[in-house]
Amino acid sequence: MKKQLLSLALLYAVPLCAQQADYPVRAVNFTAVQLTDSFWLPRVRTNHNVTIPASFARCESTGRVKNFEMAAAKEGKFCTKFPFDDTDIYKTIEGASYSMAVTPDKKMDAYVDSLIAIVAKAQEPDGYLYTARTIDPLHPHDWSGPERWVKEHDGSHELYNSGHMFEAASAHYLATGKRNFLDIALKNADLLVQTFGPGKRGVAPGHEIVEMGLVRLYRVTGKKEYLQLAKFFIDERGKRQYNFKSRNPWENGKYWQDQAPVVQQSEVVGHAVRAMYLYAAMADIAALEGDTAYLHAIDRLWENMATKKIYVQGGIGAVPDGERFGENYELPNATAYNETCAAIGNAYWNQRMFQLHGDAKYVDMLEKILYNGLISGVGLDGKSFFYTNAMQVRRGMHHHSLEASRSGWFECSCCPTNMARFLPSLPGYIYAQKGREVYVNLFVNSTASLDVEKQKVKIVQSNNYPWEGNLRFNIEPAAATEFTLKVRIPGWARQEAIPGGIYYFKGGKADSVLIKVNGQPVSYQLEQGYAVIRKKWNRKDVVEVQLPMETHEVLANQQVKDDNGKIAVQRGPLMYCAEWKDNDGRTSNLLLPEVFAPEVRKDMLNGVVVLKGEGKSINVNEQQQQVSTVPKQVTLIPYYAWANRGEGEMNVWFPEKIVDVEILAR
Repeated sequence: MKKQLLSLALLYAVPLCAQQADYPVRAVNFTAVQLTDSFWLPRVRTNHNVTIPASFARCESTGRVKNFEMAAAKEGKFCTKFPFDDTDIYKTIEGASYSMAVTPDKKMDAYVDSLIAIVAKAQEPDGYLYTARTIDPLHPHDWSGPERWVKEHDGSHELYNSGHMFEAASAHYLATGKRNFLDIALKNADLLVQTFGPGKRGVAPGHEIVEMGLVRLYRVTGKKEYLQLAKFFIDERGKRQYNFKSRNPWENGKYWQDQAPVVQQSEVVGHAVRAMYLYAAMADIAALEGDTAYLHAIDRLWENMATKKIYVQGGIGAVPDGERFGENYELPNATAYNETCAAIGNAYWNQRMFQLHGDAKYVDMLEKILYNGLISGVGLDGKSFFYTNAMQVRRGMHHHSLEASRSGWFECSCCPTNMARFLPSLPGYIYAQKGREVYVNLFVNSTASLDVEKQKVKIVQSNNYPWEGNLRFNIEPAAATEFTLKVRIPGWARQEAIPGGIYYFKGGKADSVLIKVNGQPVSYQLEQGYAVIRKKWNRKDVVEVQLPMETHEVLANQQVKDDNGKIAVQRGPLMYCAEWKDNDGRTSNLLLPEVFAPEVRKDMLNGVVVLKGEGKSINVNEQQQQVSTVPKQVTLIPYYAWANRGEGEMNVWFPEKIVDVEILAR
């Protein structure tokens, strides 16, 4: 692998092309950070050894590869359900490329090349690549329309397929130095440039991501037309005529984020994954073009999401019908949707928002998503998944959207392949730089090799996060070097359950966070959520941070009706839940203990800290006339780990008092 090419391997990295404007804060490339961590490293390895091979195998067994082979032969019948099924191959190639960049794998490399050869043969001479039409142009997929692009806004996903291909081809080129996939992508992108733009065809893409993909290709090639086309697609929103009086999101344009020009939007609406990809692309344009109108718009949109439209574990997209955002504060637990892809998209967006503003609140949000509503989407085995991430599962209460057990694959399998491409890039979220400022964003055991104003600096993290709050950073510059170390003091360590305040800790006050340099306590300023330490660093300098790892009861804004009178539990960055396995088969009848004791369980769920305490269970007699409570040992596990031991009840929110006996009795 040619690691020297990898400065662009993350979505948000610095462009290869000369460019005056870009993100003020630069993420440290993921290949410069070597994990030694007991929490994330096993997941990254499992992704390489299990998830990616399983995804490739399922692309073959479900006909996704066959679709490309038939497109090359121009015969057969499209054999999967959705016209966007091509992207599962693209996303898995992207994940494999990232993974091979840090874990060379000749067998995987050869297999990826064989797939790329199949994709190349399916591409039409002018660059068009869309198996749902190419296999049989006279009888394309029902969603595709009789001609190219005519149904793009509604359901064809032609540009969505292109966007994921651009992302994957860029990653593959940067990881391997090979142009075999990149040339396919560039041929397709050039067709888009010829087809769309001012004076040509216009469309607001039905499922955003082509905008992000075009930015990626611009960063690789420096071809300005790709960046301009990305902005053109974004600016096409708000031009169609809808019934704006309708509350139906398809009729009023909100489902596609098409109800108004993007610079006028201030509420996150519609399909949650599409929204995240749109806002991430807007952040890219804001950075690269200095577009302040885009910047102000995504600032407003983020504020709306953070304060009114996010679940306590970082999930978004409350409404199953349309996989979409609900109204402000519409966050029901019984039918919570929380698509895994939406969590991944939200991670992309928050990383970009941090790079624009340098504010820790975006990393606080990113951390809440990562440790909770994102990794809950993949089982500990690496090959079982959640498409949706429930907030509660109760006996006798099921909804068509509710997943109480994990699946190996889905007809619409966007989430497993999205996970495969996201996890290998995790090391790139740990550090960032802005000139002589070095940001420590995530607390993951690792060794990072940085260049600070042309000086080599190595930072070694040692901790047992997220289980313990004691952090150690060995600073090892090649020579004495002056720079500013900015260590994030998480919001949860400052009495903030989540940025925006829609959820908050019950009682208590923020404990001070102790920081030592070379064993001596130091005073520090807190700037935008970061402890700022300025000094000339020498080879054996050590920074220690002690975060108060307390267990907190979490309350919701009273306007979140479903959570009134209820509490959730958070310890460090982790949300906790009760699962049937640890609580005698029931969780919906529990009153929580007043005090929890953390207990290390290395033998459980690949090693976790559980919370235990003396609570109560609520019992209702058979006649539903009498209610009683009995003492009950209650055990909570990290939310991300639920549904790895079979199917049964699960709860995130618990009643503070005995209320609504009818529901509790079920």
